[in-house]
Amino acid sequence: MQGLTATPRSPLLAPQNGSNGVPSRLKLGLTTPKIQFCPVRTFPHPSPMLKLLSSSACLQTRARHTAISYLSPSCPRVGTESSSSPVLRPLSSLGRLGGRSPNLGQRAFFCSDSTGDDGSEAATQAEGKAANSETDTAEKSVSAIIPTNPRLDDYLTVLALPLPHRPLFPGFYMPIYVKDPKLLAALQECRKRQAPYCGAFLLKDEPGVDPSLSAPSESDKSIHDLKGKELYDRLHEVGTLAQISRIIGDEVTLIGHRRLRKTEMVSEDPLTVKVDHLKELPFDKEDDVIKATSFEVISTLRDVLKTSNLWRDHVQTYQQHIGEFNYARLADFGAAISGANKLQCLAVLEELDVYKRLKLTLELVKKELEISKIQESIAKAIEEKISGEQRRYLLNEQLKAIKKELGLETDDKTALSAKFRERIDPNKDKIPAHVLQVIEEELTKLQLLEASSSEFNVTRNYLDWLTALPWGNYSDENFDVLRAQKILDEDHYGLTDVKERILEFIAVGKLRGTSQGKIICLSGPPGVGKTSIGRSIARALDRKFFRFSVGGLADVAEIKGHRRTYIGAMPGKMVQCLKHVGTANPLVLIDEIDKLGRGHAGDPASALLELLDPEQNANFLDHYLDVPIDLSKVLFVCTANVVEMIPNPLLDRMEVITIAGYITDEKVHIARDYLEKSTREACGIKPEQVEVTDAALLALIENYCREAGVRNLQKQIEKIYRKIALQLVRRGELAEPVQAAAHVVEPSEANVEYVDESGKQEIENNAHAGAQSDERSGHEQALGISNEADVVADHGHTDAEENKESKAIENSEKIQVDTSNLSDFVGKPVFHAERIYDQTPVGVVMGLAWTAMGGSTLYIETTQVEQGEGKGVLHVTGQLGDVMKESAQIAHTVARAFLLEKEPDNPFFANSKLHLHVPAGATPKDGPSAGCTMITSMLSLAMKKPVKKDLAMTGEVTLTGRILPIGGVKEKTIAARRSDIKTIIFPSANRRDYDELASNVKEGLDVHFVDDYSRIFNLAFGEEEAAEN
Repeated sequence: MQGLTATPRSPLLAPQNGSNGVPSRLKLGLTTPKIQFCPVRTFPHPSPMLKLLSSSACLQTRARHTAISYLSPSCPRVGTESSSSPVLRPLSSLGRLGGRSPNLGQRAFFCSDSTGDDGSEAATQAEGKAANSETDTAEKSVSAIIPTNPRLDDYLTVLALPLPHRPLFPGFYMPIYVKDPKLLAALQECRKRQAPYCGAFLLKDEPGVDPSLSAPSESDKSIHDLKGKELYDRLHEVGTLAQISRIIGDEVTLIGHRRLRKTEMVSEDPLTVKVDHLKELPFDKEDDVIKATSFEVISTLRDVLKTSNLWRDHVQTYQQHIGEFNYARLADFGAAISGANKLQCLAVLEELDVYKRLKLTLELVKKELEISKIQESIAKAIEEKISGEQRRYLLNEQLKAIKKELGLETDDKTALSAKFRERIDPNKDKIPAHVLQVIEEELTKLQLLEASSSEFNVTRNYLDWLTALPWGNYSDENFDVLRAQKILDEDHYGLTDVKERILEFIAVGKLRGTSQGKIICLSGPPGVGKTSIGRSIARALDRKFFRFSVGGLADVAEIKGHRRTYIGAMPGKMVQCLKHVGTANPLVLIDEIDKLGRGHAGDPASALLELLDPEQNANFLDHYLDVPIDLSKVLFVCTANVVEMIPNPLLDRMEVITIAGYITDEKVHIARDYLEKSTREACGIKPEQVEVTDAALLALIENYCREAGVRNLQKQIEKIYRKIALQLVRRGELAEPVQAAAHVVEPSEANVEYVDESGKQEIENNAHAGAQSDERSGHEQALGISNEADVVADHGHTDAEENKESKAIENSEKIQVDTSNLSDFVGKPVFHAERIYDQTPVGVVMGLAWTAMGGSTLYIETTQVEQGEGKGVLHVTGQLGDVMKESAQIAHTVARAFLLEKEPDNPFFANSKLHLHVPAGATPKDGPSAGCTMITSMLSLAMKKPVKKDLAMTGEVTLTGRILPIGGVKEKTIAARRSDIKTIIFPSANRRDYDELASNVKEGLDVHFVDDYSRIFNLAFGEEEAAEN
């Protein structure tokens, strides 16, 4: 960092004996007023240069003789009214503008004369006077001015020192570090020889390297590696003759004196160069432009001092030690203390024209002024923000204290307690005593806790949950059976068992005057309306509805809550439900209860036992609340796809209502009355714009949506209406050009008839196109409308014809969906006819199976692979399960015994290798209900007789030929009707299940109930035998 100080008159004055430091050749001019020089202030980290100045004899002389002013012919007289220089008067006030920055006390200015030979003469005079006083005391005082015999102009060969960061200006000092031992030794040798001068040159940037991106340590390292010619080439030509002030270790302090220009290299290690001393170009001191420029520099410096404390210390130090101050030194002063980069400072150093130098300096100080203003604005904004926040905080705290003293506001704990008491006061009589006691204890505890403690937040959250629950609040229920029946029928078609059970619940509640909670489980395949019926039940009962799914749930805490000791603890789902609905008797739908998980956090199925037990849920205990909760009034409705997946203890607590699914007739009603209506409204289509025939709906159900539910049916209907909407929009956009063209040309009579006939033809084409596919219809309509537009453009229309055509377009916009164009809306059929054979061949029998999508027909085929004595084995295929494989072995044994009884001489099973297959092979199959079908298939092959036409059977068979009951009677009956089966054989034990079916399901079917296989044999082959007889 550069610094500044000043000495009187000459840079080489030294204290002289007998004169107290006053030069012997002092020339006095005009009467000078007394000038008080301020002593140098002491800084926290005093610069070595300031110590040097304070200890010099020159400064001691100034302190003792404060009334003497040192004048020089080459500089203006300080304090005189007729001063020849206009610089000092404005500059003398710079020091009064501000104080001193404690961080900038390491700069000192050394004023030396670099304009001519006056300084050299003074130095010569001082040398003679100081010859007798050269002792070791001069070394101890570390004088900044070392008397030497030669003049400054005599130093034409000097050591070259590279300066990495900034150039050294005359009159300023700069500490640098010299790492080269040879160069450091040479500098010390020069100082001992009393020739303590060297050349300081700024180092050029390394080619191809951005100095702003390189670290200072890297640049310093590269400087130390430079030697000889390479270092010479990297130095700028113009530098500064610098006095070696002191050397401490590898730190060398330099003081600039005058400008130099290197001419050639003398030696390489250490680098020594020849130099030329540079002087300012002659200029007119009375030039108005130079004066104005200098005044502007001083004015700018004054403005900078008003906004920034960075420069005040420099100016004040300069004022204390001012010697000679002229235009050239003003330019150097401004450039040296500015924050400009090294190249800008070097331009000032290289400039010998004083006016141009002042202009360059003015640009630099102007830029500093702008930076100072930005700095001031930033500091002001930050200060205002900080002070504003502090003021607001202080006022808020004072306001709180005032309100608390006046009783207008309470603290947080009092406010929380008041809020909790407001919650419980209206229902205090309904809250159980044990719960009220816990609330009071927690409120007392809250008042004793500090708001900053963790226990305070735990207690606050606990009280929040306790007081938010609807203790004793029950919603008014609806006991109107007729109204409930109407609501249930509005939302769902069929589901008679579920609706009947809900109406029974309402009837019991009406007779008792109050209702109790129940646990109902709705089981059935996906898409049959299990979840949606729960919402309808809540609406019919006027109860609040809450649903949560337990599918995949593996944490008991979701049901029973967490302990309050855990971080982030929360109550279970039931407590959250009660807080959400605000009543103690909601309808809670627990979805997917058959898909409960089990993990390391416990078994949720076991945790649900307490929740769903009517004998226990009156005192349900949540781990978080830790107080009993009465859930006996809650109506629980659970949903499941497969009841067998529910644990038996949990299943035992529920009343199971099975929803088998919808038959085709029910699906048609649902599609027509519910799904189609809601979808049409959702798509923004009017009823008169589209027509979906019953045949199209039936084909959609049979060929695309055979599953038990109606979810896929809803998706297909939405797909149809989306395509219809697109078709209507396209048709409307194509119709607009027709209407616009109709007003262009006035028709003649000859053309009217032609247009009328063509219009009729177009109407017929449009009506026919309305019944075609989406893509074909859009194409035909576009073609028809474009042809119509051509006719209009060629022939025109009368007003009457326009009205006819608009009516025709409206009529043609109605789109009809039937079996002929259904595939254009929903694609190719997904399901095909399950019936493969009109008349089953020998060895093939149709069975009935249950699937998750409902019922299905199933063919069992048996063929003879190989015949030979003792080769009676059975091979089965068709991806059969273990149970079905066992059924095949049982069927083989029973068929062999039955054939032996019927035809003792027939050795078919003993000598035949049989292959039994159940198509389709990609579908997994399992279950015992195909036993009787397998036996019939094997006997048909053995006797080479086909079974009765349109016959299907199902039933499990024992080794003795007994027929056991099966499941899925409704689904299997529906599957038989779908395949046009006329005769069905069921086990006798399933007669009750069949009788419960709707009459439309049983219509047209010949059903036989058997308990022994002999009856099945007679039904399957009896008519054939009678025909043969």
